[in-house]
Amino acid sequence: MSKEECLFAGLNQGQLDQDAREVKTKFSKSFPTWFFPVGGDAQRVLEDWIRYLREGLGWSGADPLFPATRMGLGSQGLFVPLGLQRAHWRTAEPVRRIFRTAFDAAGLPYFPPHSLRKTLARLGEEICQSPEAFKAWSQNLGHEDVLTTFTSYGTVSPDRQAEIIRSISSAKAPALLASPEEIFARLAAMLPPVDQNAPPKKLAAGLLVYLLVFWARRLR
Repeated sequence: MSKEECLFAGLNQGQLDQDAREVKTKFSKSFPTWFFPVGGDAQRVLEDWIRYLREGLGWSGADPLFPATRMGLGSQGLFVPLGLQRAHWRTAEPVRRIFRTAFDAAGLPYFPPHSLRKTLARLGEEICQSPEAFKAWSQNLGHEDVLTTFTSYGTVSPDRQAEIIRSISSAKAPALLASPEEIFARLAAMLPPVDQNAPPKKLAAGLLVYLLVFWARRLR
């Protein structure tokens, strides 16, 4: 199977491999990516665009997927777009201009291209139902460490922060007002006993994990 056939076979499955040996990726990392479940026609549009480059223009897999605009003199002696050139954009400014034009046409305030990644990270926080699911979501963003997704994209807006804290305070106030003795008694009943012979640091770390699990269960 040729590279072209492999490419379209992967796209049919919603997959796109980013191989650092063939394309320029951040930090020269290779990783597979699947289309995020956000709906719309993004996958079909990408397939049609690749087919246009390959069949319509006769370009190959060595050419840019999103090439720069070819500029030249128009009939009135002014520089105008004349098509595409087999070269990458030198900066991200053309992408920002495209975004700005699209937002203006839709009557919406402008958001930069990177805001899409932040939106996807926020969506993952809302719909992933397990740590494994969010880890897969994080890897799909190209993050080797899930903490990168949390620390770089996981900031909660002040309005949402207030909403969350108020909902916890109103819904869980009785449980949060439990005495320390009652908390530890419940903790001992819910979790396995701690090895008393373990090093102090390990005991402290284990207790912290137990407390986090305890409160996570209480706040569900």
